[in-house]
Amino acid sequence: MSPRIPLRPLARILEARAKGENPDRIERENIRLRGEAGREEARAKVEWRMWLVVGIFVICFSAVAVRMGTIAAATPEEPQRGESAPVILAQRADITDRAGRVLATNLVTHALYAQPPMMVDPEGTVEKLVEIFPDLDAKRLRADFTGTRKFVWIKKKISPEQMQAVHDIGEPGLLFGPREMRLYPNGRLAAHVLGGARFGNEGVASAEIVGTAGVEKAFDGWLRDPENKGAPLTLSLDLTVQQALEEILAGGMRLMNAKGAAAVVMEAHTGEIVALASLPDFDPNDRPAPLVKGDASDSPLFNRAVQGVYELGSTFKIFAAAQALELGLVNPTTMVDSKSPMVWGKFKIRDFHNYGPQLSVTDVIVESSNVGTARIVQMIGPDRQQQFLEKLGFMQATPVELSEAAVGRPILPPKWSELSSMTVGYGHGIAASPMHLAAAYATIANGGRRVTPTLVHSDQHAPGEQVMRPETARTAVAMMRAVVTRGTASFGDVDGYEVAGKTGTADKVRPTGGYYDDKVIATFASVFPASNPKYVLVLTLDEPSSFAANANRRTAGWTAVPVAAEVIRRIAPILGLRPNDNMPEVLEGIQLVKASAH
Repeated sequence: MSPRIPLRPLARILEARAKGENPDRIERENIRLRGEAGREEARAKVEWRMWLVVGIFVICFSAVAVRMGTIAAATPEEPQRGESAPVILAQRADITDRAGRVLATNLVTHALYAQPPMMVDPEGTVEKLVEIFPDLDAKRLRADFTGTRKFVWIKKKISPEQMQAVHDIGEPGLLFGPREMRLYPNGRLAAHVLGGARFGNEGVASAEIVGTAGVEKAFDGWLRDPENKGAPLTLSLDLTVQQALEEILAGGMRLMNAKGAAAVVMEAHTGEIVALASLPDFDPNDRPAPLVKGDASDSPLFNRAVQGVYELGSTFKIFAAAQALELGLVNPTTMVDSKSPMVWGKFKIRDFHNYGPQLSVTDVIVESSNVGTARIVQMIGPDRQQQFLEKLGFMQATPVELSEAAVGRPILPPKWSELSSMTVGYGHGIAASPMHLAAAYATIANGGRRVTPTLVHSDQHAPGEQVMRPETARTAVAMMRAVVTRGTASFGDVDGYEVAGKTGTADKVRPTGGYYDDKVIATFASVFPASNPKYVLVLTLDEPSSFAANANRRTAGWTAVPVAAEVIRRIAPILGLRPNDNMPEVLEGIQLVKASAH
């Protein structure tokens, strides 16, 4: 800034007066000069600001021009997503079987809702909607459309065909909300494992999907977790084995006139469940409402494999024999008192047949002697029996990953007396689920190491507790093989697959107490192949009855066993087991003799 010029400089004023000039001219001249200097300074500032703006515009437009030129010169290609780019995830992860076949997935669909204030013809719209959706309540819909409501849900899920039909109505007050729905492409297959899902929090633009039962509920948080980046939940199920199991079980249930049925196929060494079925079943795409009264087991939602807690009868006898072998109290040929009835105070323990005064431990299992088993349990004692059954998992609910499993807690004797321990030895007075039984039989089948049943497929399984020595387990399997070749499970022999197992027929408990006289739970628990056990199959029929050999038959040997044999015959090749036509004649010192069915 230039120095400010004084308007009346004293030296010039004095000089002008000395010459006789007018001093005011000096002031006016200085005012003019000062104005001109201010104008020049202001013009310089304006010019500088103008050039600054011009420079900014030039730089910006040059950058845009360069970028446009770069894009125009680039070769067109599909955009690639980098690792750091955000991933758009579905609301809920898929569920697959062990081979990657889809069991549950999401389907893009739409919801239908109405905004009555926007409607042109509410009455006519109701009539047209009822034609498209016959299950709608026309009276209620008419009241909603003509009342004071501003928003009305009509359908939470509609098909593309229904959506087009609603479009054709041409009513501006009918609107669609996009969303995903849970789809089970295999219908009823593995329904009790999958469980089902429903809409949670929802709006017109979207809705969350939450699990309501089965693995959908057990893994709800995992399936909805964005951290999993859309990876599917891989179950241990084999879809092909599951299909065969359900098909045969349904046919067997009808053939044996049973009220219900359940079956579990489990890997003996890992505890992975290859197939699980409960009948009657349901379609998880259209899950029925739960029962509000009556017996829960009458509902198709009831999972008999884990929720059903039954007295499983003589299938428990092999545990008594195995424990006595493990403790060194007996060997397979030890003779046991089998005189029937066995009197204990005011109680009597009887056998289905009279097997004579003595049976070997092996024949106690083969003939399924209650008295012989009770004598073996007497040697063991109540305390040691409880400890052994606890190691086999019979004291708590199974940890399998199903939301319903927690309610399937075993029912134990209120007082574990000596009499109770004897009846528990042959499966009376203790109730457990087929899943409990499958896990316990897997422990015997795999050489005595406890397994934890699981529905998740994995390459890593932590070894469980060694419940019994491998040689004890092999001897127990050999005894069960004899049950099939010459005992109560002769209908269970499948050529080439060396089936071993134990039958169990238990009178069904009345809900009001006591037992039915003519209703039973029939079970066959089996392992195969006996020479190198790989799999366990437990199959249970609820209230079976079959007319065979000129009589009504309800025992497991006549009902559950032949159905299980057909299951093994069908699934063994699927599981990769090759038939063995040269089976060993002797297992652990026990002679295996082919016997005709009886």
